Amino acid sequence: MQRRRVIQGLGLGVLAAATTACSREAEGPAAAADGRRFRWKLVTTWPPNFPALGTGALEFARMVEACSGGRLSIKVYGAGELVPAFEAFDAVAAGTAEMAHGGAYYWKGKIGSASFFSAVPFGLTAQEMNAWLYYGGGLDLWREAYAPFGVIPAPCGNSGCQMGGWFRKEIRSAADLAGLKMRIPGIGGEVLARAGGTPVTLSGGEIFTALETGAIDATEWIGPYNDLAFGLHKAAKYYYYPGWQEPGTTLEAIINRKAFEELPEDLQQIVLTCCKAINDQMLAEFTARNSEALVTLVEEHGVELRRFPDDVLRRLKELSEQVIREGAARDPLYARIHESVRAFQARSSAYLRVAEDAYLRTRDL
Repeated sequence: MQRRRVIQGLGLGVLAAATTACSREAEGPAAAADGRRFRWKLVTTWPPNFPALGTGALEFARMVEACSGGRLSIKVYGAGELVPAFEAFDAVAAGTAEMAHGGAYYWKGKIGSASFFSAVPFGLTAQEMNAWLYYGGGLDLWREAYAPFGVIPAPCGNSGCQMGGWFRKEIRSAADLAGLKMRIPGIGGEVLARAGGTPVTLSGGEIFTALETGAIDATEWIGPYNDLAFGLHKAAKYYYYPGWQEPGTTLEAIINRKAFEELPEDLQQIVLTCCKAINDQMLAEFTARNSEALVTLVEEHGVELRRFPDDVLRRLKELSEQVIREGAARDPLYARIHESVRAFQARSSAYLRVAEDAYLRTRDL
């Protein structure tokens, strides 16, 4: 019980001292009660060691091993090292790997409602996503959506609001979206198609070459921190905002249910608590590093930072609402999830207008 209180006390914060305390406690009576050791594999949709995303998965594995006193160790494989990026979900469902780390919208083809648990155009911010998942019923719906595949999802990172993307040509009006070939996943890709563009699905490691060679005209990826790491400023001139397509992108851990249920209860709680810890830590890293990287892109590399014209954003929002309404009409689970998000966002928006939003406007006076 003492050890469990230590683990629960981690909450959403990630401190080295707390991790060390977990490790010490894991050597005590609770560990002696079940000394079995487990070895897991974790596959990701990210390039190996990629900043925040790939390194976040590595930090998760390190944290689990420390908190479990080595009773659960996890080997992390980047995209392509064990399975291709977009086969990570299937690998966990089949038991090839016990865990995966990625983004739920990558599985839209097999779970129509999956995008709601990652990012929806003009939807919830990172702060709102966490609130909806943990306190608005979102996590229960997520688990329901994934249950038929024998896997358990958990929030395990957030990029915050992303950028609108890199474009080889200027976007002056909604008409400029017609014919645009763009790497963009999830519901955002469906919206682009409605606007006359062509959405393309590419893993992170394929983006730079496709943009540089002209195989695609534009790409959204994440934000300044990761975009700078990929060198996307060398392949496209215009950097647009805001990220209408991904206002607060949740990253996920996918856990094989059978493997999870074979763990003792304390190790199960360590896994879930460390997911929460990475969820908090990754958002902090993105917030800090994106601001630094944006300065580098603009001041050192001469990137042209542009805001999407209002008529473009209005058109994209209109099309987003159409796509989501049609999805809800086809799929009862999609409809229930959409209604949950819609109701939560209405309540949250009313509060944020007089809280964070009002404060930011005041701070800029």
